[in-house]
Amino acid sequence: MEVQDVRVDPQARRVWRGDAEVLLSRKEFDLLHALISRPGEIVTRDELMRDVWQTNFWTSAKTIDVHLGWLRRKLGDDARHPTLISTIRGHGLRFERASSDSFSG
Repeated sequence: MEVQDVRVDPQARRVWRGDAEVLLSRKEFDLLHALISRPGEIVTRDELMRDVWQTNFWTSAKTIDVHLGWLRRKLGDDARHPTLISTIRGHGLRFERASSDSFSG
């Protein structure tokens, strides 16, 4: 699957940004896969805890944020002005279909 210039091979668990392969930890890959498989949709933190961490309770309120920070850094997505993964306050995260320069919400 490919969205923007990020390509994911779920079977091989490999990721590329453009032509460069991006090496991710298991949880970083699972987080990216959970988001990129639903481009343009908001994925709630509850869904991420269930799908990525296989838990229905919060082990730490910062777990998702820490892994998201590492993932953004490895993908070269500026946390202050992200174009790949947007934080939708109070709702969750969204992998953008196109550059968020045109994001209005």
